[in-house]
Amino acid sequence: MLYRQAGIFHTHYAEDRALFPIGFDRWAVAVLLALALTAPFTSSSLFLSSSVLPWLVWTSAALGLNLILGWAGQFHFGYAAIMGIGAYTAVHATRFGIPWEISMVLGGAMATLIGITFAFAALRVKGLYLALSTLALQFVMDWVISHVPAISGGTQATLQAPNLRLLGQSITSEAGLYYVALAWCLLVTVFMLNLRRTALGRALVAVREKDFAAAVIGVHSLYYKLLAFATSSFIGGVSGALLIFTFYRAATPEQFAVNVSIELLAMVIVGGLGSIIGSYFGAAFILLMPGQINALIGWLAALFGVRLGIEQLAHIPNAVYGAMIIIFLLVEPMGLGKMYVNVRNYLLVWPFGYARK
Repeated sequence: MLYRQAGIFHTHYAEDRALFPIGFDRWAVAVLLALALTAPFTSSSLFLSSSVLPWLVWTSAALGLNLILGWAGQFHFGYAAIMGIGAYTAVHATRFGIPWEISMVLGGAMATLIGITFAFAALRVKGLYLALSTLALQFVMDWVISHVPAISGGTQATLQAPNLRLLGQSITSEAGLYYVALAWCLLVTVFMLNLRRTALGRALVAVREKDFAAAVIGVHSLYYKLLAFATSSFIGGVSGALLIFTFYRAATPEQFAVNVSIELLAMVIVGGLGSIIGSYFGAAFILLMPGQINALIGWLAALFGVRLGIEQLAHIPNAVYGAMIIIFLLVEPMGLGKMYVNVRNYLLVWPFGYARK
């Protein structure tokens, strides 16, 4: 058995509490890191800049939303607004001559400040009422961003982002921008992997399950809700800023509208609430799958000699895409991350019969 748990013994608690206690997991992570680091040399520039780079940034944002939605159990329909605040703050700070690294921190700090405003709604209402409150705040932030010229320049304006300068060095190549996005995504992933093993992570789960029961055992739900919103907002603000500097290269209000919040929610739900690897799967599915379905349907139509009109080509892929989401969630309501866990748990004890339980 190549991938197994039997026969692995630990003599120290630190070994048992390692992020990847199974040897195969460590080798798999090493291989994936090697593939990620060599991607600029093995992949085309178009694929790297149009698919892999935005996937990494959106995965970082999905991880931030998963922190508040999957772990703390707080609905958030305004995450795109948080990303927009961080993006516009970082772009303006950089245009004023502030170093790029400090601008990113300022973007995250401003997003945290606005995120705490969202958190006050969570202190008063729950469930669908909280979802409606955060959605209303999303619309408010949409209006403020698009109608205040000092922020966006106007409703139809485009705010050009300066070139990314890391440690004083201008980074304009596709490979350089990719490595910046990769570094941020890995940083957020490592943070989330360690967070779930800390007292903070366990407290957030307790608040998610029953906040009044958590209060009985000494978990201050008010404090942890504020902390969850603040941390999640910082990740979202930096991710939004990074999206502008590495991918869009310019900021417009439409990039952080309410439909973007819905797409982020779809990434988290399809990937799996509370699942770290599920955020990777969910972001890839929502972001990359529509284009692949379009290409597949076009190829099948050409193969079988079926002529499809422009309207059909526009709607059939969306119908197939929506059906795939429904099928995935019907097969496994906990998302793609849970499917991965099921396969992993099966392989841990394969080929023994009790693995099928």
